[in-house]
Amino acid sequence: MIFFDNSATTQARPEVLATYQRVSEQIWGNPSSLHKLGETAWNLLEQTRTQIAKTFGVQPGEILFTSGGSEGDNWVIKGTALAKQKFGKHIITSSVEHAAVRNAMQSLEKLGFEVTYLPVDERGQISLADLKAALREDTILVTIMTVNNEVGSHLPIHEIGQIVADSNAWFHTDAVQAYGTLPLDVQADQIDLMSVSGHKLNGPKMVGFLYRRRGIVFPSFVRGGDQELKRRAGTENVPAVAGFARAVELHQEKMAEHRATYVALKHQLVDGLKDAGIDFEVNGSLDEGAAPQVLSLWFKGVPNDALLTNLDLGGIIGAAGSACTSGSLDPSHVLVAMFGAESPRVWETLRFSFGIYNTPAEVDALVAALAKYVPLLKDKTDRGQR
Repeated sequence: MIFFDNSATTQARPEVLATYQRVSEQIWGNPSSLHKLGETAWNLLEQTRTQIAKTFGVQPGEILFTSGGSEGDNWVIKGTALAKQKFGKHIITSSVEHAAVRNAMQSLEKLGFEVTYLPVDERGQISLADLKAALREDTILVTIMTVNNEVGSHLPIHEIGQIVADSNAWFHTDAVQAYGTLPLDVQADQIDLMSVSGHKLNGPKMVGFLYRRRGIVFPSFVRGGDQELKRRAGTENVPAVAGFARAVELHQEKMAEHRATYVALKHQLVDGLKDAGIDFEVNGSLDEGAAPQVLSLWFKGVPNDALLTNLDLGGIIGAAGSACTSGSLDPSHVLVAMFGAESPRVWETLRFSFGIYNTPAEVDALVAALAKYVPLLKDKTDRGQR
C-alpha cells in the first residue's frame, strides 16, 4: 500500500507508540488524584504541556489539551459567542474552512449570530481588503485557517493578525495542517487562539491542544470536574498526550528537512505527469502561497470517484477532498468557492498529501498508475453530478 492521504491522518511513529504503551503501563494514575500514582501522572502531564508550549514560545498555562482540532474549533467559536455576545454577534470566517468551523458557524447562525464568509480567489486566498471591509464594531471573532486541508493554500496569517489586532475581535486560526510542518509565531502573528491535532503529525488520534492567549476567558466546552486548569472537564488521556508530545519533538527536530522533502515530492509528481502527457492542472498554487505537503490536481474529463477507486484497487491511496466530509454526495465546498459550482473541477479533482514516510519511488508508482488510468477514464465515464 502507498499512502498519499496524510492530510486526513498520518501513521503513528514507532517511537510515539512506544511512548504511549510505556505510559499506559507505568503511569496510569488519574492526574487529578492526590496519591503517588496521580502525582506521577500529573507531573508528566505538566512536563508535556511545558514542552509543547516551548515549541512556539508561549506559556504552559496557555496550552489546553483537547481531543483534537474539531473540539478546539468548536470550543473557540461557541465559547467566544457565549463570552462576547453582549459586545456583538458578528463573526468573520472564510468560505473554505474545515467542516468543524463551518458547522459551528451554522449552529450559531440559527441562534441569531451573523457570519460573514470571506470569498477566496482561484488560489484559495482571501482578500485582505475584504477582511478590512468586513470588520465592524460588533465583530467578536475572526477565524481563518492557516493551511487549507483540501488544496493546501497557506493563508496570510501574519497580515490577518495585524488587521484583527486593531479591532475588538479575537483572532483564531485552525492550524491543524500547519503545526509541526510550518514555523508558527503566535506573538508576531497576533494569534489569540489556535487549534491543533495530534494525528496529523504522526501522533495518536483523539488528542490535540488549544492555545488560548493569557487573559482570554470563555466558558468551558465540556462541563464537569476541574481538569485542564479548570477549563476543560474530563480525565486527561495522559498516554495520548505523552505520545503527542513525542511526535511534536520528533517533528521539530526535522521540520525544515520535511518541508524540503515534501516540496521535492510535489514537483516530482507534477513533472512526472507533464512528462507522461497527462492533461491536468494544479488547483491553487504549486509554490507561492502554498503549503509544502498538499497538492490538489484537476484531471480534466476524469471523474474523481472512478479514478480514486482504480488507484485504491491498485494499492495507492489518495483523496477526493476532506476525510471529514467523504460521506457527503455534495461537491467540495472549497473547490466551489474557488471555481464555482458549475466548474468540472469540483468532480474531477484528487488530492495527494505527503508525509514523512513517502519516497520518490512511491511518487514514481503514482505517476505510472495515473498514466495508466487517466487515459482509460477520460471522457468515458459519467462525471457523477449527483
